Amino acid sequence: MKYRQLSRLILTSAIFFMGGAMSSVQASEPELLGQHGDWTAYKFMENNGKVCYMVSQPKKDEGDYTKRGDIFALITHRPAEGSKNVFSYIAGYSYKAGSEVVVKVNNQTFKLFTQDDSAWAPDQSTDNKLADAIRRGSTLVVQGTSSRGTQTTDTFGLSGSSAAHKAISDECGVN
Repeated sequence: MKYRQLSRLILTSAIFFMGGAMSSVQASEPELLGQHGDWTAYKFMENNGKVCYMVSQPKKDEGDYTKRGDIFALITHRPAEGSKNVFSYIAGYSYKAGSEVVVKVNNQTFKLFTQDDSAWAPDQSTDNKLADAIRRGSTLVVQGTSSRGTQTTDTFGLSGSSAAHKAISDECGVN
């Protein structure tokens, strides 16, 4: 997928599930901060506040499905809102209602809640632990169940995640 298409898709998704409806949010075009191994860092302006995020797509996606949309793992800082390290996941399909997503980073396991095609950590403490594990880990595995009952397993590389996190943290002034 071309950079512009990818950044537009990510921006639209990020605004929708993290900032509200598109009609009430004014956002600039994402600006590339850098490619760091398996992860890419971006920034954009949203309602006069800077948003910095890092994103990756899986190296391997498994499941018995015939059609699936784009898959993304993101970590986002929104310093104007006092939020940082927000982990979010776009599955490329609608999740089974009330289901959880299991995320494994090396020997650590995290559970995320789902809504529509996205999943999030339940609180800031989990976001921070998950972001730290991603920066220090070598693989990220995400397991979920679609609304049709299809189980999926997505495997991400974590090469460059520490550098991408540093880039978004430096840009947004987040410690």
